[in-house]
Amino acid sequence: MIQRLLAGWKGLRRSRRALAVAGLSVALAALWLGPVSAAQQGQVREAAAQAADQVLTWTADDSMTEYASAPATATAGPATIVFENSEATGNTTFMTHTLTFDTSTPGYNHDVNLNITASPLDSNGGRHEAQVTLTPGKYRYFCAIPGHGQMVGELVVTDGGSQDTTPPEVTPEITGDQDAEGNFIGSATITLNATDTGSGVDTIEYEIDDTGFQPYTGPVTVDRIGDHTVQYRATDLAGNTSETGSTPFRVVEPTPDDTTPPEVTAQVSGDQNDEGGYIGSATVTLNATDAGSGVAGIEYNLDGAGYQPYTAAVQVSEVGEHTVTYRATDNSGNTSPEGSTTFTVVEPAGDDTTPPEVTAEVTGDQDESGNYVGSASVTLAATDADSGVASVEYNLDGAGYEPYTQPVTIEGAGDHTLTYRATDNSGNTSQEGSVIVTIVDADPQDTTPPEVSADVAGDKDDQGRYVGKATVTLTATDTGSGVDTVSYALDDGSYGPYTSPVEVTEPGEHTLRFRATDNAGNTSEIKSVSFTVVEADQGDKEPPQVSVQLVGPQDAHWNYVGMATVSLSATDAGSGVRFVRYSLDGGSYTAYNEPVVITAPGKHTVLYHAVDHEGNRSEDGKLTFNLVAEEGDQCVASDVRRTVVIDGHDSTVLNVDTGNGCTINDLINEKGEYASHNAFVKHVQDVTGDLRRDGVITAKERDRIVKAAKASDIGR
Repeated sequence: MIQRLLAGWKGLRRSRRALAVAGLSVALAALWLGPVSAAQQGQVREAAAQAADQVLTWTADDSMTEYASAPATATAGPATIVFENSEATGNTTFMTHTLTFDTSTPGYNHDVNLNITASPLDSNGGRHEAQVTLTPGKYRYFCAIPGHGQMVGELVVTDGGSQDTTPPEVTPEITGDQDAEGNFIGSATITLNATDTGSGVDTIEYEIDDTGFQPYTGPVTVDRIGDHTVQYRATDLAGNTSETGSTPFRVVEPTPDDTTPPEVTAQVSGDQNDEGGYIGSATVTLNATDAGSGVAGIEYNLDGAGYQPYTAAVQVSEVGEHTVTYRATDNSGNTSPEGSTTFTVVEPAGDDTTPPEVTAEVTGDQDESGNYVGSASVTLAATDADSGVASVEYNLDGAGYEPYTQPVTIEGAGDHTLTYRATDNSGNTSQEGSVIVTIVDADPQDTTPPEVSADVAGDKDDQGRYVGKATVTLTATDTGSGVDTVSYALDDGSYGPYTSPVEVTEPGEHTLRFRATDNAGNTSEIKSVSFTVVEADQGDKEPPQVSVQLVGPQDAHWNYVGMATVSLSATDAGSGVRFVRYSLDGGSYTAYNEPVVITAPGKHTVLYHAVDHEGNRSEDGKLTFNLVAEEGDQCVASDVRRTVVIDGHDSTVLNVDTGNGCTINDLINEKGEYASHNAFVKHVQDVTGDLRRDGVITAKERDRIVKAAKASDIGR
């Protein structure tokens, strides 16, 4: 015992549990060696409490199918999670693994956001710890790295002794193809989810139309025509049963004379190299629509392996060229012609030490002060030119990191901070970035409907017709209560919710009608846009044509003064333009999405090219020009980022020119030397105070910039 005491006292043990036991031994030693004071008794109690903490340890080795060891049970309450993936645990190939807790699959607890990436080569030698609080029930954990999908397990947590008297909460979701009145065409699918923060969910039950309760084990499909009601309840492990909830719905007959098959589109996403190959993996997402009887199912065939049901995006990580063939069937039995998409997956770079780059975009209705009305949506995008992006995470208002899978909706009046980061397939994690969003309540007296507009994009022929496909993007704004929903109808089809740009590939003339409703219930008048789609030339061998435009003020010697803007555009009358890329001053090629603004004085060279959907690439174009500083410009090489960003914290305030050639970011000077963090914050307060008095920014915008400065690490 004395040896254990000395070992703990000298700090030779690594785990938190061992240190807690050693601390308890030191306190007990005081009992043996002399009288016990009140302070010593307190130390004993504190050491005993620490010793009671749980330490749950997972280990990983060279296997891609299972963890080397993992706990099966735990007790509700605080716990220390230890994840070790090191040479000591058997990892001799230096493979990276993660320990990720599932926060979406029904039937499991979702209150622990844990995503630890560990490698024998990382700064901790592959051993990491995290503090969590467990609740009764089951947790599902897995390895989130592509190809490691079999590394999965369950942790069962039992009640730590507290008396649970609160019943579970049950939420229903009813899905299926709907007509303009919200009726479900042909069938409706009911999904039930239950949560319980006490002892955990034990069972879920349901009944359809008072036919008697039965256990819920998975989504339930109802295809009988008519009005229906689903009733549901759940019971937790302590025996508490929720009140019975009910949701009505209606199933209607599919259109009896429907002879038109569904329309199916495929989208391939992932990190790409300069040749268009997908680095590490590619994800294929299929979407089908049917304006008649509704879509019954989608199928896909990967590399000729045979058709199988499409239920979620298909991830392909095997290196080489791949082809996904797809089709869809509606509720009247019509099956679409086969479509296909071909792509190539390439190996990640082996010596990748560069973390991904992550950007955040905030959208939503804004008032005159730049605050978001009712809610805001934050979209994250990550790129990694070497091994490819493995995961993106976000943390809203300090609630803990969780996986990013779709735009994050922020609600609730006040200031909110969303922090984000990304990890690539080589285990490199980016520095944290953040964005500050201010939400204000909607005007309750709002009687003005939203404004909604449509933009049609795609490659056009000489007659203005869209070649191969047309993509319609709808945009709605409402400065009162904020936009609630946007809906559209294509040709003679029924209205449905607008969630992403609409791709139209069927040749012929089309009309898309659209409208929007705000949170106060005001609906805009119906608008429409008409366009024509023609078939692409299947024998296309001609590469796209790329044009470049350079604009900006010039002096008498044709030098561009202060700034120059490069705009690229490409057309392809065959298969259509797939992407446009450019390289500035010998740098790596970058996807072109918007005009490039250049402010640094000197000689500049822009190279550019385009690739169509058949893989034809244009020859590199070249643009060379000279840029000189503007006379009287106090900031020659201005920071021209779109918004004011301080040490990665985005205030969302526009980074405008303050009147002397300097932007707000120039005046803040985040790269400067400051005696302390408080000194930097004081500097930002002084600068923004002057800008506020000069009318460059508003008081609320000043507050957001100062908050970003306080959240930074500059001067620390």
